[in-house]
Amino acid sequence: MSGTLTTALLLEIFATGASLVYIVLLIKEKIACWAFGIVGSLLSIYLFIDARLYSESLLYLFYAGMGVWGWIYWHRKLEADSNPVIRWQAHRHLIAIIIACVLAAALGFTVQHYTDAQRPLFDAFTTVFSFLGTYLEITKVLEAWVYWLIINVASVWLYHDRDLDIYAVLIGFYSLLSIWGYISWRKTYQAQSA
Repeated sequence: MSGTLTTALLLEIFATGASLVYIVLLIKEKIACWAFGIVGSLLSIYLFIDARLYSESLLYLFYAGMGVWGWIYWHRKLEADSNPVIRWQAHRHLIAIIIACVLAAALGFTVQHYTDAQRPLFDAFTTVFSFLGTYLEITKVLEAWVYWLIINVASVWLYHDRDLDIYAVLIGFYSLLSIWGYISWRKTYQAQSA
């Protein structure tokens, strides 16, 4: 049993480290961020299945796939010398939020009725909004960082509740990094507009 706990703890530490490097490089708009994001996501999948957070494990599988797409997307944009930070109009955010809420409710109720998942509705909402946040960061929408701040604050409780305390600390730190990310990308956006 202690061997399993040690393995899980080591996986959590490595996944956390890779994820932290990912977010710092993402804020700095470095394409290498995607490699660290993919590694951190793949290591996390096992941990979330073990914690019976099935929506989270799907989320991290999604992160790994989106990391590949993000890497390709940013590479193509950089080759074209056009990877600007953009902004969405309020109506686009409203539509995205409504769609995300409907999808999260559907996922949450499905998982609640057909699995032994813990906190299925809460998990589903953080998961679906993380899908949206990931899309926004890949396409470099400035407001992605606002979504991430809210998602991260909510996720701290979820991870702590499932005894994933290293992840809870990481996500708490992500909350602070989301503020830095917003400020950094806003400066980029303002410099582009000037």
